[in-house]
Amino acid sequence: MAIQWFPGHMHLTRKAIGERIKEIDVVIEMLDARLPGSSANPMLAELIKGKPALKILSKQDLADPARTAQWLAHYNALPGVSALGLDTSMTSPAKALIDACRQLAPLRGGMVKPMRVLICGIPNVGKSTLINTLKGKRAAKTGDEAGVTKLEQRISLADDFYLYDTPGVLWPRIIVEQSGYNLAASGAIGVNAFDEEVVALELLHYLIANYPHALTDRYKIENVASHTDETLLEAIGRQRGAVQSGGRINTTKAAHLVIHDFRSAALGRLTLETPEEFAAWLREGKKADAERAVRKEAIEQNKSKSKKKTRK
Repeated sequence: MAIQWFPGHMHLTRKAIGERIKEIDVVIEMLDARLPGSSANPMLAELIKGKPALKILSKQDLADPARTAQWLAHYNALPGVSALGLDTSMTSPAKALIDACRQLAPLRGGMVKPMRVLICGIPNVGKSTLINTLKGKRAAKTGDEAGVTKLEQRISLADDFYLYDTPGVLWPRIIVEQSGYNLAASGAIGVNAFDEEVVALELLHYLIANYPHALTDRYKIENVASHTDETLLEAIGRQRGAVQSGGRINTTKAAHLVIHDFRSAALGRLTLETPEEFAAWLREGKKADAERAVRKEAIEQNKSKSKKKTRK
């Protein structure tokens, strides 16, 4: 089941970024440190091509530190890219991004050539919280619901440093299936766009293989590796009291609990993908998307032929 979510204001944001990028010196893309590859917007990559880029891995206090280090090394190895890991509630690390931007565009600065920086990213990745930390006051709306910011804002962080904040934006079609599940688990996708039980099962499937101890510690369930995602969800429901009349497990409630525990870090500091894993998922997604395009073209050609025969 592919998860998709692209509200109308995201289309407008895409157009706005395309116009704004012409006068921007550095682009900051905020990524979720728990899913850096899945939270990197390929649409933005196309729009900002050629601009110096600063990748900020936000919410690193919720992510696996070892995997955060892998992702930072991955991005810092790319040409024209710098990467920082930040906990957006911490003032001093957050301010480091200003120096990083100046290093990426050393010829900008001063009142004659002020630094113009665009900050963008997916919904609910922590942009507004970071801006408020930088400003030291509530300059931008924040919330734990995807899509809180709806309009572009210009914020002055210094006399010669202008930051343009844009609404969180996803891409029109998510071609990496696992990315859809990870984005939903993180809270980047509107709640009406996915089935919590399906997302929780995918999340448990990954955690059983990669973080079984986290599941044991949280839910007090032994031999986690012997479970499937379905049997583990039922065991969690039973352990947490999600039991209906007749002893049936309320798997919907259990799924909600699992997703909440991941988002709040009650399960511990977890990261749902490595650079190598995401690269493999992306290759598979591109291959499937190319095959889909071929099938679609064949269908269109058949329709066209049928119409011509009908006219004759």
